[in-house]
Amino acid sequence: MQQPGKWEFPGGKIENGETEEECIIRELQEELNITVELIGRLKDCIHDYGDFQITLIPFLAKYESGTLTLAEHMNYAWLSPDELKSLDWAPADVEVVEEVLKLF
Repeated sequence: MQQPGKWEFPGGKIENGETEEECIIRELQEELNITVELIGRLKDCIHDYGDFQITLIPFLAKYESGTLTLAEHMNYAWLSPDELKSLDWAPADVEVVEEVLKLF
C-alpha cells in the first residue's frame, strides 16, 4: 500500500490491449465484485509523490449488479457528493474529489 489509511478510488493498471474503459470495468469486478455502466469520464489527474508519479483516469459509473465484496481493500463507503470531503483522501485522489464536487 502506497498510502496506508488514506481513502482511494478503486482502479488499477491498464493491461496490454485493454482500453481505459475495459480496465475500470475489470478492476471494479475484480476488486469489488460489482458490475457497472460507465456514464462519463473526468479529466486525467497526474500526481507526483516525489519517488513516483501516478496518472488517474477517473470515470463516473452507475452500479448495475453484484454483491459488493472487498478483495483488496480494507473498507468501503458509498457517499453522496457532499460527504466526499469528510474522508482523508490520498493526495492523488483529492483532485478527483474536487472534480466530482464541481459536477454535483
